[in-house]
Amino acid sequence: MSFKDVFKKSFLEGFTSMDIDTSKILATLLVVILLALYIFVVYRVVTRKTFYNKNFNIALVAVAIITAGIILAMQSNLVISLGMVGALSIVRFRTAVKDPMDLAFLFWSISVGIVCGGGLYEVGVIVSIIVTLCIVGLDMIPVAKAPMLLVVNLDGPDREDAVMEAVRRRCRHCRVRSRNVSSGREDMIIELRVKEEKQLVAEVSRIDGVEYVSLVAHDGEVTF
Repeated sequence: MSFKDVFKKSFLEGFTSMDIDTSKILATLLVVILLALYIFVVYRVVTRKTFYNKNFNIALVAVAIITAGIILAMQSNLVISLGMVGALSIVRFRTAVKDPMDLAFLFWSISVGIVCGGGLYEVGVIVSIIVTLCIVGLDMIPVAKAPMLLVVNLDGPDREDAVMEAVRRRCRHCRVRSRNVSSGREDMIIELRVKEEKQLVAEVSRIDGVEYVSLVAHDGEVTF
């Protein structure tokens, strides 16, 4: 028997001899379930001000448990581990993640399954606590208020100077985002930050030639 055969035999025997008893499986799954439920609660609390997807939250719990089961199976047998790698390499996820925070929670759930499946329960608990503190702490940091959009409909482009003068009297920072002229009429979209919203709309609406005024708030990206 050559050295290559001896090495291959000892390598395979080292993996096939890693038997996992029922108590370890139950203990691992119990820890994973507790941490997955913890992620479930944190996700529900963090997304209370935004769009909450209950099905995605349930999927986070299921992903953690399934991942832990896969890791346990890969530890028990080399052939299973190679088969898992081959099977997972051809999986393609078509569901788009709309919020970056959802992507963070998804990786958190997968990481908990991997870490606990490998028997590192303390790492899973510590990482979960640190991630929670980071998410909650960074969420409490105040950010700049998102600018508003003033939509004005004019009966002609010659009224634009009067509108901009009224806007500058009420706010320090303003910028024209869009101008659309059609059949002698003009539509303007002005980005601004203003505290006296009602007074600004009333003042602009009193300008001659202004037929429509709308002040719109949005939840998009904040510009500094």
